[in-house]
Amino acid sequence: MEWRQEVTDASEFVDAMKTDVFQDRVYTFTPKGKLIDLPVGATPIDFAYYVHTEIGHRCRGAKVNDKWVALDYQLRTGDRVEIITGKRAAPSRDWLNPALGYLKTTRARSKIRQWFRRQDREQNIAQGREIVERELKRLGLEHLGHEAVARLFNYERLDDFHAAVGFGDINSQQIAGKIAETRPRAEERLPFMPPPPVQTIEGIQVRGTGDLLTRLARCCYPLPGDDIIGYVTRGRGVTIHRRDCPNILRLRDTERLIEAGWGPRPQTVPVTIYITAYDRTRLLHEISGIISAEDINMSAVNVSRRKNIATLYITVEISNIAQLSRVLTKIERLPNVIEARRHTG
Repeated sequence: MEWRQEVTDASEFVDAMKTDVFQDRVYTFTPKGKLIDLPVGATPIDFAYYVHTEIGHRCRGAKVNDKWVALDYQLRTGDRVEIITGKRAAPSRDWLNPALGYLKTTRARSKIRQWFRRQDREQNIAQGREIVERELKRLGLEHLGHEAVARLFNYERLDDFHAAVGFGDINSQQIAGKIAETRPRAEERLPFMPPPPVQTIEGIQVRGTGDLLTRLARCCYPLPGDDIIGYVTRGRGVTIHRRDCPNILRLRDTERLIEAGWGPRPQTVPVTIYITAYDRTRLLHEISGIISAEDINMSAVNVSRRKNIATLYITVEISNIAQLSRVLTKIERLPNVIEARRHTG
């Protein structure tokens, strides 16, 4: 286990022992019949890095029992695996994204991170900046500055944060997860007065509203994890908006705004996903398969086609931003998909 010297984080080492040592095993073979012992859930990429680091770095595809398989295919005992390599080393940062399921072993993950660390720092900073920008745009959170996201990971210098993303130490799923952990913390403190009661309606906490109805605004589609605020309407209760909603920012009658936050109970909210792709057969079937595999309800689908380009608006019930990021990442990996992002109107 020479990789143990490359793992500096204690929790990562414990996870590695659980995954690579104590978990159930699968027994696979090279084309020449050499036995390769891997944890259950290992993929052809894990296999390649077990055989040799350079084979892993140059891995471009794989055959299992003489049939082509995807690189996220989970190997089974008895599989004979052939790794197809390119001429130069070029591992993908996508391999480090746990949402995509390319890696199981810490050995492979450590080798890939080590490869990216050897690349030019400025190149990694540029790649990291691009990854963060793409993730925030995809989640409809462009208003969050890179500095704010860097602070969530305790980075004081933005370049160091971008470099860590470029190295692969931080992936897009972790970024979405950190954002999902944050909750609005606006606390009203009135001197000599008790705070107004908190009324929880369908998982949303609104201060001092009694039994007023709450509903989600259709202009900005707030999602659990977004910073939100309530607007007291005339005759329709309280409408919940994102704080960066253009309608809220343009509002002059600020006296009708009221503090709101996401309640502690699990809830789902409707989110519309915007997808563009080169049209092909089974595209919608594969997208719905990804959504179904995440145990997400799909409530509406609208598809239009123009000059071989398909545009899809799919409304799904999402529980948090991290889940949304995971779904968007998997959809973008489908063949012919150009873009998948959150639609915010």
